[in-house]
Amino acid sequence: MENTLLKALIGLFILGVVLAPVSGVEYVIGSEKAPVHKPDANSTYVGAETCKMCHQQEYEDWSKTGHAYKLMTPDEALKLRADMPLPTGYDWNDILYVIGGWGWKSIYIGRDGFIITNKKDGTPLEENQYNWQDGSWSAYHPGEEKKYDCTKCHNTGSTYDRDHLNLSGIEGDWTFRGIQCEACHGPGSRHIELSGGIGVAIDVNKTVEFCKMCHVTGPDTSVIHAGDGFILPYQQYAELENGGKPFLVCTSCHFPHKPVHNGATNPEGKPGIDRTCTFRCHQEESWEFEGSVMQEAKEDFFCTDCHMPKVTKVAINVGEYEADAATHIFTINTDPDAEMFTKDGKAANGYLTLEYVCLRCHEDKDQAWAASHAKGIHTLGKEEDGHGGSEKGACGPTAVLLFAMLPAAIYGLRKK
Repeated sequence: MENTLLKALIGLFILGVVLAPVSGVEYVIGSEKAPVHKPDANSTYVGAETCKMCHQQEYEDWSKTGHAYKLMTPDEALKLRADMPLPTGYDWNDILYVIGGWGWKSIYIGRDGFIITNKKDGTPLEENQYNWQDGSWSAYHPGEEKKYDCTKCHNTGSTYDRDHLNLSGIEGDWTFRGIQCEACHGPGSRHIELSGGIGVAIDVNKTVEFCKMCHVTGPDTSVIHAGDGFILPYQQYAELENGGKPFLVCTSCHFPHKPVHNGATNPEGKPGIDRTCTFRCHQEESWEFEGSVMQEAKEDFFCTDCHMPKVTKVAINVGEYEADAATHIFTINTDPDAEMFTKDGKAANGYLTLEYVCLRCHEDKDQAWAASHAKGIHTLGKEEDGHGGSEKGACGPTAVLLFAMLPAAIYGLRKK
């Protein structure tokens, strides 16, 4: 009985320490280190394992995303991927943390907190980034002194009032590793103390401006940063703003708790993406596309295959015009002479060009060929008017929909 009581008291003490406010600490989030909005001034961070007690499904969904694995200890990394390799000349005793490893790539932090960019003899290490898609190694800033300064977006409860473990190679510190529940919802201790409930001492911010804090590079959102013939990572907000859909919010298409990429805990499928855009916003195009040559070209052909091609390079490019992550630029410029990037290659224009849309698959063709097929592509191969689609004056899909609604409208008038 005494042992049980003692354990309970110790548990309460530990919980009190975890939930106790840390006076004077400023928590920040996002590329510009914006102050964290606390849903309650007295709230502190409790961690995803605590949130799991009431939000089991959300926790399970989140654990299948890459957010949970942004920064791992060696033990955690090997639990996630038992076959995770190391740069030549290093063993796990040399590693403090692994950056990533869930999806695209793994980068390694040494015991001094610096990202490993050199061999042990001090010469540049050309193979220090492991790419999971093809099993290759890449050069990540070889020979440079590279600090870890990613906590503002990749961890939870981040602060720059101190450095993690007082290591000179790490900028800032964090409360929990990875992008946990409270990274987006704010510290949750008061939410728990008040017995939970929607909006009770917790943030549910679905605005694009909130997501923007981490999915952008720098304060100038008029620039879509690029390099080496592809868009750089974390440009989603700038892409939306400049790429044809500035009115969209992230949750128009994304379920935030669910994975949108394939990775170690989500080998197949993308349940975090709502693909019903064709029915919600683009009904006419969807009906026109049905039965076309393009629609029948391959199984599971989606609008995003052409309107959101993989023009963003997170780790590797798999071809001359294809990298490893989808862009959030939707507009396609069908001019065969249009340029995807600025002359210096450091920024993308606000549209997709035909080589990145068409020539990824049609490798033996050129932009002129693609331009000649671009008009009427949604209805290519259909017989109605020789080019696809309905003949002028015929009942197109919009007219069919209105006709189908007519009985309900008549019924409503009669009721009046």
